[in-house]
Amino acid sequence: MKFLALLAPALLLVSCAGYHLGESKPVSLERVKTIAVPMFENSTLHPRAEALATSAVAAAFVQDGTYRISDRDHCDAVLEGSLSGIKYAPIRGRRYNTLAPEELANTVTLKWILRDGKDPTKILASGTSNGTSQLFVSDNLQTAKNNALPEALDRAGVALVSRLANGY
Repeated sequence: MKFLALLAPALLLVSCAGYHLGESKPVSLERVKTIAVPMFENSTLHPRAEALATSAVAAAFVQDGTYRISDRDHCDAVLEGSLSGIKYAPIRGRRYNTLAPEELANTVTLKWILRDGKDPTKILASGTSNGTSQLFVSDNLQTAKNNALPEALDRAGVALVSRLANGY
């Protein structure tokens, strides 16, 4: 009986071998704790989209919690980014006029570079992140596009942070 009492905790400990709680950062970013997120650039024709993109990425960092947001003077890394594209593609056409779209998908593309906070010439990571959302074509298409853009940027921000926090 004593043997079973000692064996049960040992089996529980062995069954979790290889797993650990806590951060699972990529090896190249182990020393990075704080990241500065300056205003993104806007390479599109959509006005003030850079502010939406920056806010979406900062919110994704806060939600994830792996890294803290900091200012440029006290950060371990600086995330420079740009909103490089917003594309619209038809999802569904009208019943009797298939050339006129009834629903659109918008895809946003963020290009980004994570630089070392002390040595800006050193690039820690870089890549592109995409996010999508859907919108219905209505009488006021511009308003529908404006309303769908933050959701796509939120998804692109989550993809960017996932890449930095988890490595994929």
